[in-house]
Amino acid sequence: MYQPEIETMDRERLERLQLERLKPLLKRVYERIPFYHASFDEAGFDPEGLETLDDLRKAPFTVKQDLRDNYPFGMFAVPRDEVVRIHASSGTTGTATVVGYTQADLDAWSDCFARAVGRAHGTKDSTMQVAYGYGLFTGGLGAHMGGERFGATVVPMSTGNTKRQVNLMRDFDVDILACTPSYAMHIADTALEMGIDPATDLKVSGMICGAEPMSDELRRELEQKMGAQLIDIYGLSEVMGPGVACECELQDGLHLAEDHFIAEIVDPDTFEPVPDGQWGELVITTLSKECSPLIRYRTRDITRILPGECACGCTHRRIDRIRGRTDDMLIIRGVNVFPRQVEEVITAFPEVSAWYQLVVSTRGDLDAVDLNVEVVPEFDFDTVREVESLQRRIRAALKGNLQIAVNVRVVEPKTIERAESKQKRVIDLRKRG
Repeated sequence: MYQPEIETMDRERLERLQLERLKPLLKRVYERIPFYHASFDEAGFDPEGLETLDDLRKAPFTVKQDLRDNYPFGMFAVPRDEVVRIHASSGTTGTATVVGYTQADLDAWSDCFARAVGRAHGTKDSTMQVAYGYGLFTGGLGAHMGGERFGATVVPMSTGNTKRQVNLMRDFDVDILACTPSYAMHIADTALEMGIDPATDLKVSGMICGAEPMSDELRRELEQKMGAQLIDIYGLSEVMGPGVACECELQDGLHLAEDHFIAEIVDPDTFEPVPDGQWGELVITTLSKECSPLIRYRTRDITRILPGECACGCTHRRIDRIRGRTDDMLIIRGVNVFPRQVEEVITAFPEVSAWYQLVVSTRGDLDAVDLNVEVVPEFDFDTVREVESLQRRIRAALKGNLQIAVNVRVVEPKTIERAESKQKRVIDLRKRG
C-alpha cells in the first residue's frame, strides 16, 4: 500500500476524521461561495448545526448545472492568487464546468492516484506510461502526478501515435500502463499487428484503466492479451479527477478515498438513501478540496456500496464498478438499457471482439436499434452461413437478456473506428420532439 496508515485506518477513527473535516468545510463554503449560501438558506440547512455524518443528508444536492450557472469562477472558495491550476470540461453539451486547484488540492490528488499505482504492483523502480490525454481533461495530468508522487518513472506519452506507444513500452521496460480500457485494447491489438506479443515481449504487469465503462469480458480479454492485471480507477473532473476510488489487486470493488470524500448512494428517482448492496446514484462530498469543494454532488453514475471489508486489509468502503450513468441510459421502447449491458452480452461470444457500436434511430414512430459487432480475426467471415448464425445467436441473446429487439450486423475486424481516448459506443440519431 502507498499510505497504509491511512488506507488501513479503523472505521471509528476514519469517520471521526471525516467529521472533523466536514464541519469546517460546510462553514467555509457557506461563507465564501454565494451559491452555497443561497442554497443552504433555501433548504433551511444550518452548516453549523451538523453534529453527525448522517446530518449531511439534510444538506441540498449540487448538480452539474449549478457549476455551469456559476461559470467560470463562481464556485471557487479561495482567492485567485491561491489557484495554481484550472481544469474544465469540453463544454460540448453546454457551458463548460470549471474546477480550480490549490497546491494542497494537487498534493491530495497526487496521493489518491498514487494509491492506484501501488495497487497495480508499482514499485519505486516502476516505469509508468501515461496514455491518457493531457490538457484540460484530468486523466493525463492526474495519472502523471500520481506516478511521480508514488516514486515511479513517468513517461508522459498522452494519446495517439499508437505504434510509438508500443515501441516505447518495449524500449523503456514499461511495467505500468495508464489509459482508458478501449485504448489499452487498441495498443494491444496494434502490438500484435507489429509482430510484438504484449503478453511476452512487453514487461507490463499492471494497467490502471478508467474513464469509461468496461465489462468483465472486456477486462478478461485485455488482461489475457497484455499479460497484466487491470486495476479499475474512478474519478470525475468536477470532484477531483481519477483517484476518487480504485480497485486493489483482488478486483473486488473500488476502494473510496474516504479520507478525502464522503460517498452516498441514493435512489435516482426519490433521492432517498438506499442500503448497502443496492444500486443507485453515487453522491459525493469533497472533504479536503480548498478551491472547488462540492457538497452532495450528484455524479449521475450508477453503482452501489459493497458490504463488508475487503480481504486486502484496506478499510475504506468499496463501490461496485460503474454500471452506467443516468444521463447515458438509453430508454428504448420503454426499456432502460445501459451500453455496458449490451457489451456483457455480446462479449460472451468467443467469435466476437471487444469492438462494437450501437446506433439508435427512429423508424416511423418507433425506436430502432442497430448493433455493429466486430468478429475476431480467425472467424470465417466469408462463410455466409456462419455469419448469419452468429448474428441470429447474438440477436436472441440480446432479446433474452435485455428484452429489446436489436438488428445485429457482424462486421470484419478493424471496421469500427478506434478512438485514442474514450471509445464512442453509442450513436443516438432519434428524432427529438
